[in-house]
Amino acid sequence: MAHRVDDRQSRLPVAPATVLALPPSGQAKDLRSNGTTLDSLLCGAFAGAIAKTVIAPLDRTKIIFQVSSKRFSAKEAFRLLYCSYMKDGLLSLWRGNSATMVRVMPYAAIQFCSHEQYKKQLAGYYGYQGKALPPFPRFLAGSLAGTTAAMLTYPLDMVRARMAVTAKEMYSNIMHVFVRISQEEGVKTLYRGFTPTILGVIPYAGITFFTYETLKKLHTEKTKRSQPYPFERLAFGACAGLIGQSASYPLDVVRRRMQTAGVTGSSYSTILQTMQEIVTHEGIVRGLYKGLSMNWVKGPIAVGISLSTFDITHSFLLKLHQRSYFTH
Repeated sequence: MAHRVDDRQSRLPVAPATVLALPPSGQAKDLRSNGTTLDSLLCGAFAGAIAKTVIAPLDRTKIIFQVSSKRFSAKEAFRLLYCSYMKDGLLSLWRGNSATMVRVMPYAAIQFCSHEQYKKQLAGYYGYQGKALPPFPRFLAGSLAGTTAAMLTYPLDMVRARMAVTAKEMYSNIMHVFVRISQEEGVKTLYRGFTPTILGVIPYAGITFFTYETLKKLHTEKTKRSQPYPFERLAFGACAGLIGQSASYPLDVVRRRMQTAGVTGSSYSTILQTMQEIVTHEGIVRGLYKGLSMNWVKGPIAVGISLSTFDITHSFLLKLHQRSYFTH
């Protein structure tokens, strides 16, 4: 009887085992690597666009004061915003924002993506794969990322500054700015102010990324949570932006003066000469730090939104990739 049961069971059809076809390990690694790089570019562009659009009216107001000899105050800044609104309408407060988007999206994409790549390279060099970088490499990764982005997108920053401080009649669109500057002032003018920009972005980007990464590391050690909540990321980014922009602000003023010299009638040619002119006629605090109080409002907001948006969207895309690997 037992033999019959065994014979019957042996004759029962058995479903063939399902075999999951997995890509070779090297191919899977390449797919993850390429996906992460593309994700970093997309998330960086999106984060930069959101942050700059939110603070565009304040940014334009700050630039107008930076390139003029008018004394800055919160009351005067509000008056300028109000007069612009009454004269040219609400959208005038975002004049030059199209040039900002053309610049900031590739700038932010390159900056965030290169920051991720520099972190990986430095982690490998210093032997910290999969761990938080020590302080100096953390600062270095941020500085290199900011420098890379600034070098590749600088002419767009010049165009954006020109559009922010001029009337509609002078420059009608982004291409008009490029063409007119090239014809009337020469192609080299598109790179006027490049040196103070690089000198300013090294401490700014370095300190900003260093502060943000350090705060996240300290948060993880204290709370034992691998990822901060969104509002915590926003706060960390705001602190990072406040410290970074304050440290590099005088060079930002010098950069704007040199960029807009062709339309303001000034003759700023070198960093030292520009600084000397500003200090002589306006003083150190009222000249080199003009508009800093507005930067303390808009800067933390912009950097906080930018860094937290990048982190959140990047984590979201990584989760989507992980789910697709499991389902397929």
